[in-house]
Amino acid sequence: MPTTSPSSSSHTRPRFVPGSRPERCAAGPPVMRAIAYHDNDFIEKEISRPDEVSELLQNWPVTWLNVAGLGDAEVIEQLGRLFGLHPLALEDVVNVHQRAKVEQYGEHLFVVARMPRENEELATEQTSLFIGKNFVLTFIEDPGDSFEPVRTRLRGGGRVREAGPGYLMYSLLDAIIDAYFPVIETFAERLDRLEDRVTTRPSRRAVAEIHAAKHSLRALRRMLWPLREAVNSLVRDPSPLIDEDTRVHLRDCYDHLVQIIDLLETYRELCSDLTDLYLSSLSNRMNEVMKVLTIIATIFMPLSFITGLYGMNFHTDASRWNMPELSWRFGYFYALGLMSLTVLTMLWYFRSKGWLSNGK
Repeated sequence: MPTTSPSSSSHTRPRFVPGSRPERCAAGPPVMRAIAYHDNDFIEKEISRPDEVSELLQNWPVTWLNVAGLGDAEVIEQLGRLFGLHPLALEDVVNVHQRAKVEQYGEHLFVVARMPRENEELATEQTSLFIGKNFVLTFIEDPGDSFEPVRTRLRGGGRVREAGPGYLMYSLLDAIIDAYFPVIETFAERLDRLEDRVTTRPSRRAVAEIHAAKHSLRALRRMLWPLREAVNSLVRDPSPLIDEDTRVHLRDCYDHLVQIIDLLETYRELCSDLTDLYLSSLSNRMNEVMKVLTIIATIFMPLSFITGLYGMNFHTDASRWNMPELSWRFGYFYALGLMSLTVLTMLWYFRSKGWLSNGK
């Protein structure tokens, strides 16, 4: 696995300064929750001070500490000393715009992923995972995460309680990846509604929503593609913290990511298709309007001819061929009847040619 060089990284990102407030994170104290277990026993408790974790690390084979909130740099620094974390890794924890990646720091493994926020379509938060011989340490930006299924499995026992920290790390990554499926489903429903609107009532607002959806899908792809490469490196590169059986499960995570990215590509193509459909629908509506106007104009052409003809007022006293209908008692009704018959004949002809159909 790739190893970070302190000399190369220190010039490209800000140093971790104790007491400073991490960017974009809540200023309140972090909420720390620890779960320690082995195959026959389990303990779950809230942690108020970092030194409370020392006892769990000494007495339990596996300890998971989840830290929600990065507003207290002193607590993060204490946890770094307690778990023996590299300072460069702590920099990545508090600078929350990192791409998903995997880095090996001595005896622990550092994984960065982005987790969808609850009840928000596209918002994500950085999740930092540290895996050691007997611990898993996770940092998230704010309280509220996608790890509750993992906690439920730990409370109920089973495979996750029998395995080591590597399998717990896999379970957490799997929970993060699975949290993206509801997000993808919302995009599917959103695009279905947009397709109906574009087909029935094309408007500029619908096009703006299509472009917004396409932008969001592109942003999701930029977040998930590095995570796919990170999981692939966990599967591909050997590590003493990840056994062969866990690596098999990580391949399943990789397959899920491939599936999600394929769906994103499909929906991005659908956005392009919806844009084309909008232009086509707009053109069809314009053609329908032009067809109606053309039919109206065509119908009025012979009517204008008839009214113009009888408006010439040639008097019958000069010649009996000069507008004999002008002096006829029913000449007015004859002209109206002639125009009506002309309209009906033209409508019948247009309909027989299929020019009046709506294309259904």
